[in-house]
Amino acid sequence: MNERETESAAPTLDGLRQRLVEFAAARRWEPFHTPKNLASALTVEAGELLEIFQWLTPEQASAVMTDPDRAHRVRDEVADVLAYLLQFCTAVGVDPLTALAAKIERNELRFPAPGAAVEEGDVNPGSGS
Repeated sequence: MNERETESAAPTLDGLRQRLVEFAAARRWEPFHTPKNLASALTVEAGELLEIFQWLTPEQASAVMTDPDRAHRVRDEVADVLAYLLQFCTAVGVDPLTALAAKIERNELRFPAPGAAVEEGDVNPGSGS
């Protein structure tokens, strides 16, 4: 039995990446899955996620997941964003979990928690990533 047949097993990042590679290969889409095209598609899908929340008040945005139709749209757009991000990472050879862990570590140093020792030259939160 493979991962797809095991409904109780949670999907893994590597398993999902492999499924995306196989999905694109079966459709002969590899020539189109360039870093530029995948980055563009990722941006489009992130925009579609944003569109769900556009013009909502903070209170309305917080309640989006209580509406079954909107919640379904959010889940679909999150899946699209993640799919393109994983495909992009595959195309450029980036391990997304390693990249995220390293980024969090750098941010912990750049933006210490309140009350932590602050060294000269630290930047203020919100000044960039």
